[in-house]
Amino acid sequence: MRQLILIGFAGFLGTVARFGLSEFVAERSGGSFPWGTLVVNLIGCFLAGFLFCFFQERTTGNEVLRAVLMVGLLGGFTTFSAFGLQTFTLLKNSQVGLALFNLLVSNVVGLAMVWAGYSTARLAWA
Repeated sequence: MRQLILIGFAGFLGTVARFGLSEFVAERSGGSFPWGTLVVNLIGCFLAGFLFCFFQERTTGNEVLRAVLMVGLLGGFTTFSAFGLQTFTLLKNSQVGLALFNLLVSNVVGLAMVWAGYSTARLAWA
């Protein structure tokens, strides 16, 4: 139960950090491109790789801390970091085909699902 509460609190902190950083960058960049989201996603991917390496190669395992930081903090900060890390892990394990499949399906089908959800909502509320 303690671990669950810590993960939830870290998720809250990650979510607040995502909102704050994304808004900060968006206000300064202007324009129609989502620079704030891009910056958050890229920082999240960097942190996911850094923490993954740290927990895999530098520490013998505080699983609670790993879960709090990787699942809670980064999960709240950006789920894109999980996608990046999982795809990297597939590549690291020489599963290139699965990595490319994950990359293609997550992006192309994910975008299609956003369109499908949007279209469904428009039809439902028309």
